[in-house]
Amino acid sequence: MRELALGVDFGTSGVRLAVNDRDGQTLIEQALAYPGPFELPETWRQGFIALLHQLPAELKQRVRAISLAGTSGTLLLCDEQGRLLPGALGQALPYHQACEEQLPEVQRLLGPVSHPASQASGSLARALRLIEQSRSIAQTTKRLIRHQADWLMGWLLGNWRWGEEGNNLRLGWDLEGQHWLGGLSRACWAGSLPDIVASGTVVGPVAPAVASELGLTESCQVVAGTTDANASVLAADPAADEGITVLGSTLVLKQFVPAPIHGVGLSCHRVNGRWLLGGASNTGAAILGRYFDASMLEELSRQIDPKHNSGLKLRPLLCQGERFPVDDPQLEPVLEPRPVSDCRFLQALLEGITAIEKEGWQRLREVGAPPIQRITTLGGGAHNAQWRLLRERMLGLPIRNRPKLSAARGMARLAQGKMEAFRSGSA
Repeated sequence: MRELALGVDFGTSGVRLAVNDRDGQTLIEQALAYPGPFELPETWRQGFIALLHQLPAELKQRVRAISLAGTSGTLLLCDEQGRLLPGALGQALPYHQACEEQLPEVQRLLGPVSHPASQASGSLARALRLIEQSRSIAQTTKRLIRHQADWLMGWLLGNWRWGEEGNNLRLGWDLEGQHWLGGLSRACWAGSLPDIVASGTVVGPVAPAVASELGLTESCQVVAGTTDANASVLAADPAADEGITVLGSTLVLKQFVPAPIHGVGLSCHRVNGRWLLGGASNTGAAILGRYFDASMLEELSRQIDPKHNSGLKLRPLLCQGERFPVDDPQLEPVLEPRPVSDCRFLQALLEGITAIEKEGWQRLREVGAPPIQRITTLGGGAHNAQWRLLRERMLGLPIRNRPKLSAARGMARLAQGKMEAFRSGSA
């Protein structure tokens, strides 16, 4: 029986998995909505269990490697056995939650550095808020600070020790120096930080109890994944002069660069030995769902004339605050005036998101990234052909839409690439 690799992406609304064979062909891709609110971590796990139970038992027995991606920046507290704290502290702080009141302590810990962790929207600020809020609860065991993908990886392993490097950049991990920045390692809560492993590291086998629950073999290996946006890039495998736009719930821009570049609101990851620069805005397709269901979006999009502007200038943020291309926790959405025409309103929203995308590409160019010559679009927004034409006009670049290249496929590709190492014994 041919061995298989399983990739899983935990998004903002649900979980998606992809199964690849040894040749990198995707055999199955399925998705399922979470059974509860995104802020409740248990819904991530239950959604994955329910989705995996839909796969044939024979197929699951052939899965040799599994890798996970999660929303970069979504953070929680747990104990050493992965158990969540009681009450409201058992909820995760989502990636878009800025904690501006923690900036003085962030700056004290990190010093005068420009790093993804130095922002109010960084994971470090969220971690400090969680730590502060948890002081009212008696501590009987060590508390761990874990991102979404790392907590779920810990569940698979039965060991919550590890954290993947890309997911922890915004918590203060120095990717080039391979250490925690500034005074983080000396903080009184430093023991809550994960031990960092690189993306693609074979961390260990799935824990026996979890393997039994999921229908996997105990020889199935867990491969450290990456962030959701990085996973999408792995699926697309872009050229050096190509930019990646992920039009999911949020807007994410990525491109490969020859050397690391740092700046406020930027992230620079190492993916398969290459430096990947990018930024994530709080705008995105999620704002469209506030006003229109899927069928309305499809119908209204067909009515848009992408050759002409709507005449409106909106800033379609879900709530106050922005991360990229500007770092401004106080930035307010602009969603009015709303015209009588739903078609015109939708076009104005699409133009607003595209304007932020244009500003994002300009920001990457300003900090030293090479100019891109074309864009590949991933995510749900890549289904919208009229939006592609509108973006081509506003951005002045050719665009191809590849909506089927999901983050789950990127994780399956990463896991599949490790199976040869398993067979040779070099993993």
